Order: sequence, then C-alpha cells, then structure tokens
Amino acid sequence: MSDEVERYKYEAAMAAVEAVRPGMVVGLGHGSTAIHALREIARRLKHGELHGVQGLPCSDHVAWQAHALGIPLTTFERTAAADLTIDGADELTEFCDAIKGGGGALLTEKIVHQNSRRIILVADHTKLSARLGGRCALPVEVAIFGWQAQRRFMEALGAEAVLRTEDSGEPFVTEQGHYILDCRFESMGDIAALSKKLDGRAGVMEHGLFLGLAHEARVAGPEGVRTLSRG
Repeated sequence: MSDEVERYKYEAAMAAVEAVRPGMVVGLGHGSTAIHALREIARRLKHGELHGVQGLPCSDHVAWQAHALGIPLTTFERTAAADLTIDGADELTEFCDAIKGGGGALLTEKIVHQNSRRIILVADHTKLSARLGGRCALPVEVAIFGWQAQRRFMEALGAEAVLRTEDSGEPFVTEQGHYILDCRFESMGDIAALSKKLDGRAGVMEHGLFLGLAHEARVAGPEGVRTLSRG
C-alpha cells in the first residue's frame, strides 16, 4: 500500500472524528481506514479533548485494539444503539451505498450499523465506484453446514464464488464461526433485488451489501476530503 493512499485513509478518518461529541456511544468500525479513527478517538480521550465517550466495537479484534488504547467499551446489553458509527468500506458509491466484509466482520458490522443513529463511512478515493461490484468481490458469510449449496446458489445468480482461505490454505472462519464466499459478478444487475434474495436464503448468515444504511461518507484524495451524503 502506498504512503499516499495511507495518508488519504488517515485524512478521511480524521474528518469523520470531528463528528464525535462528549458522552457519545461510538460504533468502532473494522478495517485499515477505521483504525485511524479509533486511534484518534483514543488520543483525544487521553488528552482530555473528549470525555465520556464509549466505544461499541464491530468485532472482537476491534474490541481488543480499543481496550489496548484505553477506550471504554460498551455492549448491546448496556446500550440500545450507537450515537455515531465510523466505519470503512471496500467499495462505495456517491450515495453512500457500500460493499463491506473484506476484513471478515460483515455480520457484526451490519448489526452495529442497523443499530446506529448516524453512520459515517470513511475511505480513500480509490474505493469510489459508479456501481457496486465494479472493483471488488461481494463477501457472503455462510453457515459451514451446507456451504457448498450456498456456493452453487451464488453461481446460479451469476457469480464466481470462491471460498475465502487463510494463507495456510485452510478456510477462513469468522469470529461467529462461519465461512465466507467471495462472489465476483460481471454485473450484479438489480442490487436491491440481489440483497433481498440473499436476505431470504437459509444458510446465508449475512452479505456485504450495505444499502441505505450510511448517512454520510468522508472520502479523501488528491483534491482533499469530500463529504458525500445519502440524500
């Protein structure tokens, strides 16, 4: 990854952190851009620039990172919703629809998103796409039982579905104990209809289409940081 892209990720995250206010419950996203926001929130808490903020992590890995940096954490047992969630995206449209799940935390990320009052996605400009599916595969989290049936189902929908594996060659297993199929389409067609089909399929635990969830995005590139809105 180039230093330039890493700088854009940092700039997008810093712009989103400006929306964090004292006393908020903040959903902490998973990924290489969202981690910059997590670190900045921790820095502001440590130096007294913020106070009373609690983090609602989108994964066990993020919970560990936040705890190590001194961010107080909460759970859905103790809070009904996040006031604000800052999260990354693998692919993003101008209207803040996104594909997520490259890091393998799509199920818990979507739970946090669906229980957030405001969501800001953060990304560098290379993640922008005119139409979802143009630059990355769609992650589909599936139950281990019968996962081959889900692969055939995705292939019948027109995807090349590949089981995600570790460097060792063993299947990647999510924190919730599921597999991920990375599904690449020549064209997803009606994305809302595809999302509905996946929502209704037994054995599909979650998918990476995050449609109509994010309210805003901060996208950084050579011309600075842009603010996108769902409208």
